[in-house]
Amino acid sequence: VQLQASGGGLVQAGGSLRLSCVVLEATRDDYTIAVFRQAPGKEREFVAAARRNDRRTYYEESVKGRFTIFKDNARNTVYLQMNSLKPEDTAVYYCAKGSSYDTHYRAYNSWGQGTQVTVSS
Repeated sequence: VQLQASGGGLVQAGGSLRLSCVVLEATRDDYTIAVFRQAPGKEREFVAAARRNDRRTYYEESVKGRFTIFKDNARNTVYLQMNSLKPEDTAVYYCAKGSSYDTHYRAYNSWGQGTQVTVSS
């Protein structure tokens, strides 16, 4: 297991949660950490991503302005701050690591365990 995810939980609509993705095998090589989510009966979808060695970040349209992805390279950790949560954000959230940025989950070869995020209305 190369990634460890944590930070899910139950929150009311409008609330906030922060996910953490820890890269367990430290490296200074460049890579992308992405967060995906999967709701019951739906395909896994891209949420956000960040590159280790530059400042570029990427977001799915529906989370722009509400979610922020940022990193602490000294701790090999990427965080996803989720604000103004909506019931439609309810899903299992996954961290993924890949050599380059892509919005499709098949492009990533390392995955952490999922963490449940539930937003009540």
